[in-house]
Amino acid sequence: MMRVWAISNQKGGVGKTTTTVALGSLMAESGKRTLLVDMDPHASLSGYIGVESGAHGSVYDLFGIGGNPLPVRTLVHATQWDRLSVLPASAAMITLDRQIGTRPGMGLVLTHALAELAPDFDHVLLDCPPTLGVLMVNALAASDRLLVPTQTEALALAGLERMLRSLSMIERSRGKPMLRTIVPTLYDARTHASRACLAQLREQYGDAVSEAVIPTDTQIREASAAGVPLASWPAARRGGLAYRRLLDELLALPVSSMTGAAA
Repeated sequence: MMRVWAISNQKGGVGKTTTTVALGSLMAESGKRTLLVDMDPHASLSGYIGVESGAHGSVYDLFGIGGNPLPVRTLVHATQWDRLSVLPASAAMITLDRQIGTRPGMGLVLTHALAELAPDFDHVLLDCPPTLGVLMVNALAASDRLLVPTQTEALALAGLERMLRSLSMIERSRGKPMLRTIVPTLYDARTHASRACLAQLREQYGDAVSEAVIPTDTQIREASAAGVPLASWPAARRGGLAYRRLLDELLALPVSSMTGAAA
């Protein structure tokens, strides 16, 4: 069964795109056919992975604005890394909420598109925008698990709370709670602020917080700047090991039996 994970937080700078690419590249390295979907109009993931934003179609073209939607398989691009593909974003996606208005069924566009790709991929990771709108609604409706990267600093906790409030709204339309994992990121054990924030996360959210913690590692930024996934960047040893532990932990968790209910 194809697994679909959404990576989202309503605060920027917490490591959403880095987490998406790191986990995706590790999955592909392990032999799994993996698709990364860039749901953010800023197209950070598309740029990271080396696919020109919107040059040959994007998530935007699934919605059929001004015409018929394009077949999803025509929008998926192979990357230079084996078994790792990407469905890119484009700046036009920022107009979707205005153009769609109250058209029915628009919350399930991605769900239907991914159903067509189910024979082709083992894992799909959705890099979400930081705002609640049709793109985030589509991502959460299509997913069987939500990952919420959360920087281990006090200000990031407010973004986490906003994200979880948005999730509650989506859960009501799904008719079922959504599995979620909070992933502590940018953790610096040398600072009291990071240690205190991690302790607060664990106290407040318990088992929803991953055991794996992603450390501050300058080599993670170096890999991103070079456009190379962590699985192909040996210098990022600390960060790479942390993401491997996170992936092993996530793969051992239960899988939701329902995605894509009414949205």
